[in-house]
Amino acid sequence: MNPALQNPLTLAARVLLALMFLLGGYAKLGAGFAGTAGYIGSVGLPGAPVLAALATAVELVGAILLIVGYQTRWAALALALFTLAANVFFHNWWAMPADKQMINQLMFMKNLAVAGGMFALVAWGAGAWSLDAKRRAG
Repeated sequence: MNPALQNPLTLAARVLLALMFLLGGYAKLGAGFAGTAGYIGSVGLPGAPVLAALATAVELVGAILLIVGYQTRWAALALALFTLAANVFFHNWWAMPADKQMINQLMFMKNLAVAGGMFALVAWGAGAWSLDAKRRAG
């Protein structure tokens, strides 16, 4: 790997991974919140409004931290675990009717890939173009 590409590619990875969570968290604000709470409740999880608020906060805060590269390893770990938990509860394709299995299996696999990307950030950190790197240097 060309070392000159490591910093821009790491920044791109952080931003691209964060984008899904930033947009998802933003969509849960306001009118989307009731729908999110209803969806959480529909799978039998207790405290749906609290879980919806927690999901919104995890997605928004985690995404912003990833984008700026601050506490990147912790933010990526939280988002990876959040994604894996959401996978089990909301994309359990193996327990769905046949007409819903394919799309949910695709979503499940996409979420596994996103969690894998997050684990890579946990392992390697934010890179030099981040607040984490500036904090270490200062």
